[in-house]
Amino acid sequence: MNNLRYTTNRLFIFSGVLWSLLPFFETAVLGQNLGQKPNVLLIAIDDQNDWIGCLDGHPMAQTPNIDALAARGILFSNAHCQSPLCNPSRTSLLFSRRPSSTGIYGLAPWIRKVPEFKDLVSLPQHFEQNDYRTFSTGKIFHGGYGRQKGDSEFQTLGPAASVGVRPKNPLVITPGGHKLVDWGCFPHQDQEKGDWKVAQWAIDKLQGELSQKNDHPFFLSVGFFLPHVPCYATQKWFDLYPDDRSILPPTLADDRSDTPRFSWNLHWKLPEPRLKFLIENEQEINAVRSYLACTSFVDSQVGRLVDALQKSGKMDNTLVVLWSDHGYHLGEKEITGKNTLWEESTHVPLIFAGPGIGPGKRCAQPVELLDIYPTLIEMCQLTAATGLEGHSLMPQIKNPESPRAFPAITTHNHDNHSIRSQRYRLIRYADGSEEFYDLKTDPNEWSNLASSSEFAKLMDQHRKFIPDNNRMPAPGSRSRILTYQEGVLTWEGNTIGLSDPIPELED
Repeated sequence: MNNLRYTTNRLFIFSGVLWSLLPFFETAVLGQNLGQKPNVLLIAIDDQNDWIGCLDGHPMAQTPNIDALAARGILFSNAHCQSPLCNPSRTSLLFSRRPSSTGIYGLAPWIRKVPEFKDLVSLPQHFEQNDYRTFSTGKIFHGGYGRQKGDSEFQTLGPAASVGVRPKNPLVITPGGHKLVDWGCFPHQDQEKGDWKVAQWAIDKLQGELSQKNDHPFFLSVGFFLPHVPCYATQKWFDLYPDDRSILPPTLADDRSDTPRFSWNLHWKLPEPRLKFLIENEQEINAVRSYLACTSFVDSQVGRLVDALQKSGKMDNTLVVLWSDHGYHLGEKEITGKNTLWEESTHVPLIFAGPGIGPGKRCAQPVELLDIYPTLIEMCQLTAATGLEGHSLMPQIKNPESPRAFPAITTHNHDNHSIRSQRYRLIRYADGSEEFYDLKTDPNEWSNLASSSEFAKLMDQHRKFIPDNNRMPAPGSRSRILTYQEGVLTWEGNTIGLSDPIPELED
């Protein structure tokens, strides 16, 4: 394999018709052509890293429907999540607050359980307050959050996220033994998968009541579960990818030798296995192939949604926003899973397409998922919302070269931050240890430059963006919670000795 991160260049190809329409797209006022505010179709994908065709994250990734959506609008090629974990990431996006501001770092609690935030207005609630009809299906908030009795995030709820059909027995037995951590192919049909059913509910809405004339625009959010584990796909999706080592991402032996030990504390003991397990059990190829197969399957469901939107007659007045809650490692940095502050965990797809957005745009400025909330407020001409920490992306939607004064900040657990600018990444851990990378010359983040005096000034510039407000974990926090206080490390309630062997690596 090439020792650099995949750099295959893919070009967007547009017909003369699209380019001839560019002046119209650039000058259109959202909703003006139909005399009402635009509808919104919000598409979320779980655990989707940058292995998307238009993002060049993996040269073999086949995602024609997502690529086509990006070609219709603007692709933010340097977008990053605010936490590399489902609950804090989705909470941050849907409330436009940083994890360091809310103390939501783990898979619990649901932010509404924190008295201070029980009445905070979420993104869908803000749309409802602005006379939108709100619908949701699949995984938008984490787990069952927002779907319980008494919750009022959406007016109408469709099926919750689910795996769907599963094999009688696990296909892979991992050290953690978690029932969801599995991957591979077994005989089943696409129609039996949870994501198919989620897409079908949304399609039925788009072809039914949402296709009818109505004085109220709609906000429809659709959340896909895959490629979250278990990564099960039918054979046709596996057949898209070779069953050999050419499929593997580039990795470096002993990659973590120049990273602080604290980097292991962020994912001390998790359900997801280490790279060591994949190698010893000959699962490297199967794991990567399974992930890519699931990615292509989800892409097909995105295609079904966009086709239904087109057939509904609402395409011309509907903003489509596609995002993922965080990335995923498939052997890079000696691990699988998320829960890191490196590119594989933080870099995610983010696409806006629809009225008022010219086709074929690509923005390389660092942007954040919590920017979605204020951006949609401006694009849909809604009333202002207070306390949002994101920044509208409208300047970049109008001109992708427009500079941003803000880097992308990712936080994982209390006082651990990544500051991602257009070229560099600074990581600062709770114990003060650091990493610094030049993504232009080192896209794999293999060479930690933090000890080099040559980069001292640049590191200082990045440190200025480390959040001043770093709340301790909110009451009720659990699952993947790490704290470091007065030299004492605690992982999920258990003290970690500073020289304890790293689970599944040294023990």
